[in-house]
Amino acid sequence: MSDSSWGAPPPAGQAGYWASTAGRPAQPVQGAAPAGPTYDAPEAQQTRPMPIVPEVSAYAGDQDDDRGAARLGGPLFRDETFQDRPVPAETQNPEPMPDAPQPAPAPQKKSAGRDLSAAIGVGVGLGVVIVASLFIVKAVFVGVIAVAVVVGLWELTSRLQERKGIKAPLVPLAVGGAAMVVAGYVRGAEGAWVAMALTALAVLVWRMTEPPENYLKDVTAGVFAAFYVPFLATFVALLLTADDGPWRVLTFLLLTVVSDTGAYAVGWRFGKHKLAPRISPGKTREGLLGAVLFAMVAGALCMRFLIDDGTWWQGLLLGLAVAVSATLGDLGESMIKRDLGIKDMGTLLPGHGGIMDRLDSLLPTAPVVWLLMVVFVGSA
Repeated sequence: MSDSSWGAPPPAGQAGYWASTAGRPAQPVQGAAPAGPTYDAPEAQQTRPMPIVPEVSAYAGDQDDDRGAARLGGPLFRDETFQDRPVPAETQNPEPMPDAPQPAPAPQKKSAGRDLSAAIGVGVGLGVVIVASLFIVKAVFVGVIAVAVVVGLWELTSRLQERKGIKAPLVPLAVGGAAMVVAGYVRGAEGAWVAMALTALAVLVWRMTEPPENYLKDVTAGVFAAFYVPFLATFVALLLTADDGPWRVLTFLLLTVVSDTGAYAVGWRFGKHKLAPRISPGKTREGLLGAVLFAMVAGALCMRFLIDDGTWWQGLLLGLAVAVSATLGDLGESMIKRDLGIKDMGTLLPGHGGIMDRLDSLLPTAPVVWLLMVVFVGSA
């Protein structure tokens, strides 16, 4: 075979080597490329051996290129994941570590959910205003009722518009509500009914000045508000018209407050069974029993010592009726607030919420006390 088949002649430095090996088979040079027609000798000398890649842990993370196929610890194919690789037996079911002892949770104290100091302070302040106006000038107390009615209507109509988009007309409600209270004090039950009818008519007419959309919804809410707040409050003015009117009103207020206090005290300490969890989760059957017990005792004392011609057994019945009506009134407003998705009707009274949050149990109790007073001792 001629030298031309290998390409260019060997370099001068290697001439002796080729001559010395002429008599035996040629041996490949370490590090050189295999001989062949497609390789040149200078290029063959520049070739370097491939470095050995050390093994990489299979948990070092995936790579986005093809180098993962060359790793001894990586997946062999691109579509092979680490989950497909066998897991060592010692790591399949590791022995669980013993749980460290956890400290026992500290017992949580029951919370009233409100600022009691603020609530007591506001309650005492309201009581002073009410008692002072009640026993000094009756007309001043009628004015206090009217103001409470107007503020309560404002809170109720504002929440209806904010939460439900119901626009109950406030102006005819406020004017008619105040007139309703005054008419009840001056003209009795007949005057209260007439004022109620005129207020409902004013609501219907006032709403006609706006577009007809949602007319029925708005006037229905307006008539409801007129009945719920000012009409029921009118019975407090009816209690005041009797000769011992201030004492009747004071009995009504005391029994309602005592009923709420008894329900709170007993329910907070012993309450375990929910009374109406879907309406008011905080009320319990034990709290209702506490309200009945406290109100009956207070009713017997009030009827015996505050009301002319009253007896203790009448007070027991009166206290029972007040506890039931006050609880129903509280649940009724809780139903309204749940429908509106709010906690309180307002923020005017710190620790209490709004005016309506204090009138909730008073409003439905007023006609009950007025009726039983008329039955027991008359209306004079």
